[in-house]
Amino acid sequence: MLNSVGLSFMLLLSAVGAAIVERVGYDYYKYHPMPEITNWMTQMEKDYPGVVSIVNYGKSYEGRTISLLKIGLNTGEKKKAIWMDCGIHAREWIAPAFCQYFVSQILQTYKTDPKMEQMMKDMDFYVTPVLNVDGYIYSWKDNTTRLWRKNRSPGPAGCDCYGTDLNRNFEANWGTIGVSFDCCSQTYCGTKPVSEPETQSVMNFLASRKDDFLCFLTIHSYSQLLLIPFGHPDFTANNYDELMEVGLGAAEAIRKIHGMEYIVGTSPAVLYANSGSSRDWARMQGIPLSYTFELRDNGTFGFELPEDQIKPTCEEAYSGALHIITYTHDKTFNGAVVTAAATLWTVLLAVGVTGANLI
Repeated sequence: MLNSVGLSFMLLLSAVGAAIVERVGYDYYKYHPMPEITNWMTQMEKDYPGVVSIVNYGKSYEGRTISLLKIGLNTGEKKKAIWMDCGIHAREWIAPAFCQYFVSQILQTYKTDPKMEQMMKDMDFYVTPVLNVDGYIYSWKDNTTRLWRKNRSPGPAGCDCYGTDLNRNFEANWGTIGVSFDCCSQTYCGTKPVSEPETQSVMNFLASRKDDFLCFLTIHSYSQLLLIPFGHPDFTANNYDELMEVGLGAAEAIRKIHGMEYIVGTSPAVLYANSGSSRDWARMQGIPLSYTFELRDNGTFGFELPEDQIKPTCEEAYSGALHIITYTHDKTFNGAVVTAAATLWTVLLAVGVTGANLI
């Protein structure tokens, strides 16, 4: 009896110890500086051989490599794809935290959930944890740089300020509304469209395989919004009704996790007009489902969201993203979508797995 109890106790300790080791190995509920994120990407590639691979697809202004994780099950066939990027604005630290969480969850889920396994057979996920690498590193420098937004390229001749707003630099109605040509402004759109190497890297990568991509998700903070194209009030996406329906379904999936309300709409309708965004450019390239996620909160903490909110923020955003991705998959591969079923699956999966306002 004592031996049996002792053995059970040792097994319990072993299990607890393994959980602690895993937790200590990488904590998804804290913010990580760029070197730690880079090391994490390398470890994910090692831990999931044949499923995860690192793709280097560009260079920042300061010469750093821009990398993504390509995630999918090899079928030997040409596959469709999902795009997700985080950290285009340096100070929005919750965004890279979410990209890391998203990767960890889909890799845990596909082994036990037939739906996720099928999606990973049919589609590859391309996830960039930090797009604005230079800006993100600069935002970690000290307290005076924590709220840095732009990249780190110098301004034009005669300007002593640094940085271009990368989400105003894409070739999508560039420079027409919601931007500044003052190089010191937070919304400085650059000297011309695609003037920045980071922007060019994304555009080159996606444009070379744009027919493969079904969905484009770009993750920001804050305001609790799901934004659809277009940022210019004079333009409307030809699949506006579909974008709204799927977006509202995603907002409902988000609400069911922790009760948080996300508003869905075009940027001019629910936030402010803008031009040159990656979301709009992706839709103009023919990628049918293009969304900007604006994560927590509504301004109490703003860009400095406390670490104790990382977990619930990621859990609810994961549910919303899964709704969009599931809809995208089923529309493409099943020929028809039952939106209610997609909502139910994404909520159940998410619960099961997880147990100055410029954005």
